[in-house]
Amino acid sequence: MKQIYIGFVACIFFVFSILQAVAQLGYTDALRLENDTLHKKVEIAFRAIDKQDLLGGISAIDVEELTNKAYTTYSLNFVENVIGGVNGNIWGMDEYLVVIDGMVRDANNVLPTEIEHITVLKGAAAVVLYGSRAAKGVIQITTKRGKAGEPNIRIRTNFGIHTPKSYPKYLGSAEYMTLYNEARLNDGLDPSYSIEDIYRHASGENPYRYPDLNMYSSDYLRSMYNRSEAIVEITGGNQRVRYYTTTGYSRENSLLKVGNSKDNYISRLFVRGNVDMDLREYLKVQADANVTFYDSYSARVDWWGNASSLRPNRVSPLIPLSYLEENDTPSWTTINTSNYLIDGKYFLGGTQLNPTNPIADAYAAGDNRFVSRQFQFNTRFDINLKSLIRGLHFRAKYGIDYASTYDQGYFNEYATFSPVWTNYAGSDMIASITQYGTDRKSGDEIISNSAYRYTYNFSGQFDYIHTFNSDHNLFGMIVANAWQRQESGQYHRLTNVNLGLQASYNFQQKYYVDFSSALPYSAKLPEGNRLGFSPTLTLGWRPVKEDFFENTAFGDLMLTISGGIISQDMDIATDDNPMGYYLYKSILQRGGWYSWGDLGGESATEFQRGNNMNMRFVKRKEINAGLRGSLWDNLLTFDINYFRGKMDGDIVRPNSLYPIYFNQVGYPTSSIIPYINYNIDNRTGFDFSIYLNETVNEVDLTLGVNGMYFMSEAARRDENIDFDYQTAIGRPVNGLWGLQSLGFFNDQADIDNSPEQKFGEPRPGDIKYKDQNGDNIIDSNDEVFLGRWDTPFRLGLNFTAKWCNFTFFAMADGFFGGHGFKNSSYYWARSDNKYSEIVRNRWTEETKDTATYPRLTTTSGDNNFRNSDFWLYKTDRLNLSQLQLTYDIPETTLQGSFIKGISVYMSGYNLLTISKERKHFEMNVGSAPQTRFYNIGVIGTF
Repeated sequence: MKQIYIGFVACIFFVFSILQAVAQLGYTDALRLENDTLHKKVEIAFRAIDKQDLLGGISAIDVEELTNKAYTTYSLNFVENVIGGVNGNIWGMDEYLVVIDGMVRDANNVLPTEIEHITVLKGAAAVVLYGSRAAKGVIQITTKRGKAGEPNIRIRTNFGIHTPKSYPKYLGSAEYMTLYNEARLNDGLDPSYSIEDIYRHASGENPYRYPDLNMYSSDYLRSMYNRSEAIVEITGGNQRVRYYTTTGYSRENSLLKVGNSKDNYISRLFVRGNVDMDLREYLKVQADANVTFYDSYSARVDWWGNASSLRPNRVSPLIPLSYLEENDTPSWTTINTSNYLIDGKYFLGGTQLNPTNPIADAYAAGDNRFVSRQFQFNTRFDINLKSLIRGLHFRAKYGIDYASTYDQGYFNEYATFSPVWTNYAGSDMIASITQYGTDRKSGDEIISNSAYRYTYNFSGQFDYIHTFNSDHNLFGMIVANAWQRQESGQYHRLTNVNLGLQASYNFQQKYYVDFSSALPYSAKLPEGNRLGFSPTLTLGWRPVKEDFFENTAFGDLMLTISGGIISQDMDIATDDNPMGYYLYKSILQRGGWYSWGDLGGESATEFQRGNNMNMRFVKRKEINAGLRGSLWDNLLTFDINYFRGKMDGDIVRPNSLYPIYFNQVGYPTSSIIPYINYNIDNRTGFDFSIYLNETVNEVDLTLGVNGMYFMSEAARRDENIDFDYQTAIGRPVNGLWGLQSLGFFNDQADIDNSPEQKFGEPRPGDIKYKDQNGDNIIDSNDEVFLGRWDTPFRLGLNFTAKWCNFTFFAMADGFFGGHGFKNSSYYWARSDNKYSEIVRNRWTEETKDTATYPRLTTTSGDNNFRNSDFWLYKTDRLNLSQLQLTYDIPETTLQGSFIKGISVYMSGYNLLTISKERKHFEMNVGSAPQTRFYNIGVIGTF
């Protein structure tokens, strides 16, 4: 590593020696120098450049322009639809880094209205200067800054409503009880419910004695809930000092309207500001600050979790007092001890099996307030060192963020009451009351789940920009970059430290060459291996500037090719050690197991892991090519990138490479196998961004088609398998594995004549599986690759039409080629689970020829409820994610007033899903429902 470091320093010295020598040839004091990297249009790693000079693997989004025609509440909502290469990840990798104004921060703590533009750095050469933690891509957010001129005030207000898309559909009490009896009979058990009980629940004659609880009923839920927001932006200044500040507040409530839950809300208050000061001709300073307060209130009830699990016949949550006889003194005495007589009409119902219930929780269990406070500050210094070397700058950034969260609230206990019913003169009455639990309020507010997070950012760099003979454009950079994050509950801090070098040259903005590299440092690795080297090289060619390209249809055309190797430690981590420190060291522990009594119960000393002092960085190795340009006076613009890469050296404990005696199997377990760099994953794909711009009969039209297609492959794995069809090598990394189903067993003879299934004793109506290896046994050895759970092809569409003062905007996204398992409790109805409508198509003797669902069972159903292609579905879908119509009031109408402009808009979000599995995609189980959002907004500029 010393040799690498010496070579890197020598390379820096060599580059700057060349730059100084070239400077002697002549200097063009052009606007290019004055409008230096601080003022270019598109921010990339540690500098800004003209958009036309972007090389491959970089995409830019003008968010400020987009928010004028498309209001949204999340900073990254546009990213996947208006450019290619992003699908919840960048180029098929996970864990991209988010950088806001040069600081590593969370994307959800900045609003789109605060953002000027977003740059997505995809290629290895684009991210290398950010170091190891940026190895899988960077989303770089640049917020708005002040502009010289008269003070400008911009006020935006929004009011919208959320309406649920769908709710899970569960069976009512009578149908559930009937089918539960059927399930018991299928298992050879007696029915649990009598025909009379089922009839009483079905009749609805007394829902308090024979409950039929529907937690999605309008008795408990609103048909909609609202969200409101107000944001103010103020900007202004002069040539010496410019400022920008914005503040806003948003609040939304929830669907719940029962008990204390009717007051549920989430709110966000923020203030962001920055100032740019030109203190001297050679000294510029920036300072930024942001404060964000998140607050929420909720009743202490898991409403949606209970809604997916509480069976409808189990409890009547609220029972009218009118069912108590006036002279039933014991019952009245018991009831009157309760602190929770709802509206003076109801008492809280319960049973021995269900002494509490979610409706009662909403009234009596207490409440919780979530509090989050985030403070961010950063500053930047830009020193022009032209007095030393013309074109030389020194820039430094420093930032510190602090975030804290905690919960505060009250935990209450409460009593519920179970009535014993009787029928008197044809009317149901309560004969007696049994109390479960007691009312108890501690009066002490509980503070819990306290957490904090510190983040420190620092970078310092020397930039050198120079143009000579009006043709040769040089740029050089040396940058030291570090950021560190400390979180509560974590002993070690997450750290990223690296030294970077960039040397770029272009001739007449026609031929480009860029060398960018980094020396990352990681304390996760053993001493001697902690310093890495990440070199990249990019070549570019703009053929439209060649003589042979004159008078062609191309307005611009840029070809790039880039390759590089990035050393990263992001993947040096495990499930039980997510920070990834000391994985190269062995673990020797005492007390893992104990001897028998004849040895005095002494504890043993055992190995849990071996040493590996050769552990190294994981390598991202990649080559990519890009093609960007425009045709016919920008009628068509395009940006296409091809990438091919591998992630080499993911750490594993490869049992197959070591003798069997390195592992102690059984009790007690022990192993001296270390973690080593072994796994290799390949990625290949392309992204595209194509825009068509045309004016038809005074209507300006823009259609954008963006997307990405990629394939992943497990190129190397540690495997010890008996059957080739179970190898992961050569298959997609994110694979789904399971059994292949062959329908249902029709009868006992069918079971007897089929391979033995080792997942419990099968019965007629259970799923039958394919014997892959011919051993006449169905077990885990028969599991095969069924598909990939991620999305190979991601499509984003956007359309804009402008006519007079009207602007129409639409955005849609598509997902194709992925698969998933329907394996939630909604589909896997077993044991005492709540039954959904899916079980209506169950297997019975009468429906065996048409059934689409296995027989019902009160057991765990291990044979049926396991991953197989029976539960597999395609995730293909097209979503209409946003529509907006905006009207700008004509300026002539506002002449003579202090108002500079007014815009009014209406928008809708998450409006439509087109898919064979639409119902599945629009349904949430165990959580709040998905919603459509309709919004009305007004923007005023003063």
